Amino acid sequence: MENVPPKLQNQLAMLQQMQQQLQTVITQKAQYDMTIREARRALEDLADVQEDAAVFMNVGSVMMQKSKEQVVAALNERIETLELRVKSLEKQEKALQERYEQLSSQIRDVLEGKQKPPGAA
Repeated sequence: MENVPPKLQNQLAMLQQMQQQLQTVITQKAQYDMTIREARRALEDLADVQEDAAVFMNVGSVMMQKSKEQVVAALNERIETLELRVKSLEKQEKALQERYEQLSSQIRDVLEGKQKPPGAA
């Protein structure tokens, strides 16, 4: 790395940082997707439960009895919120991926000699 210009070193560091950010976004998105699937599964299971049946729901670290209607509403709200977060993460992922590919291409061009290194006269 000694003969690599400082500006190119910075770009390589930025590329690595973007890759880490991209991985973080992908991991978060996968976690939210899994939580959405779990909530939908709970809704499916609740569909078979009678309206007056005892239904329990975690509220923080406590489990409380709630009406089926309240639990269904809470699950639907949770799904909606998580879907919005997933959409936001998808936008972030797309933007990061585009910037990553662009920077990667610039670095590759410099390394292949197609372009002068950034900051070179």
